[in-house]
Amino acid sequence: MNFDMTKTSPTQDTSLRLKGKADFASQLVQWQRKSGRHDLPWQKVLAPYRVWVSEIMLQQTQVVTVISYFERFMNRFPNVQTLANAHLDEVLGLWSGLGYYSRARNLHSCAKKVLEFHGGEFPKDFDTLQTLPGIGPSTAAAIASICFKERVPILDGNVKRVLCRLKGFDADLSIAKNHKELWEVALQELPTAKADMPTYTQGIMDLGATVCTPKNPKCSECPVRKICDANSKGNPLSYPVKSKRIKRTSESLWMVCIENTKNEIFLEQRSAKGIWAGLYCFPTFSNEELCDQFINAMGAKNVHFVPVITHALTHKELSLHVVKLSGFSKQKVDKFFSNTLQNVGHWMSQEQWSGAGVPAPIRKVLIATAAH
Repeated sequence: MNFDMTKTSPTQDTSLRLKGKADFASQLVQWQRKSGRHDLPWQKVLAPYRVWVSEIMLQQTQVVTVISYFERFMNRFPNVQTLANAHLDEVLGLWSGLGYYSRARNLHSCAKKVLEFHGGEFPKDFDTLQTLPGIGPSTAAAIASICFKERVPILDGNVKRVLCRLKGFDADLSIAKNHKELWEVALQELPTAKADMPTYTQGIMDLGATVCTPKNPKCSECPVRKICDANSKGNPLSYPVKSKRIKRTSESLWMVCIENTKNEIFLEQRSAKGIWAGLYCFPTFSNEELCDQFINAMGAKNVHFVPVITHALTHKELSLHVVKLSGFSKQKVDKFFSNTLQNVGHWMSQEQWSGAGVPAPIRKVLIATAAH
């Protein structure tokens, strides 16, 4: 959802504040200190770099999945300087399996910008943070409020749900003006004291993640149930309202996994646009006929058909038909690709592809075939 919040600053005017605001903010802060989450790895040190990486990883991804990725990422890239100076392939390699790889590319690009234009220090205000690659309003607000105590609200999925239920906000969030109106509601609910902002921000995220959940909200455990409109009406599952649904499509791809006599795998780096942009993948074909022509031209003798793999993306269901060819000499394959004017690609050992940016379903095939 895109809407302009880049020049909207928090207001100190209390005349627009909604009824129950003081109760909500204060009760939420108290609840967070007592019952909120305090053991997540990115909470150990509330530094802008760590908060930023965690927020990017948590987009469209569950906490339980992110934890191990975050810890590995911090071990390899403990600060923005090491991330900025790393090769993108290594960043994508550590990201492999998290999906939504544009996040990793933006992360790398943002680190370079922070190093080049901000002396390796993250900007301390909401507006400037949004000028960096991959940092939208909610991520900027998380950094600004948690690390610099700026009075600005986040509005991720969990927070939207909490606020819609709390205020009985039933406007369709697939419409931009309604989404912006909810941001104004979020602004009005902020605590007055800047010192409470880190706790409040973490609290409203935690409330949405652990209590005010999408399908089975624990209303009886909610610290603000007495002032929650949805709870009083007994219809929390009616919020938030979003009529526009994602239209999912399906696509089939045919792939060839080529292994040479040294057990190295031939992988091509995909283009900078489209599915798995910039990642390493098997030679891929749009239909079975083209794949068969390729296999015949290769003169393959050792052919193994991998069971069809189904992989779900946000907007698309993929069916991957993988054929493994083995027993080739490296020279023969390189000559073949040179003669057909196709990308030469890269031969990778198991150690090499294990650390490369490889899509999750391709990695599964590599692991399975390497075991045999």
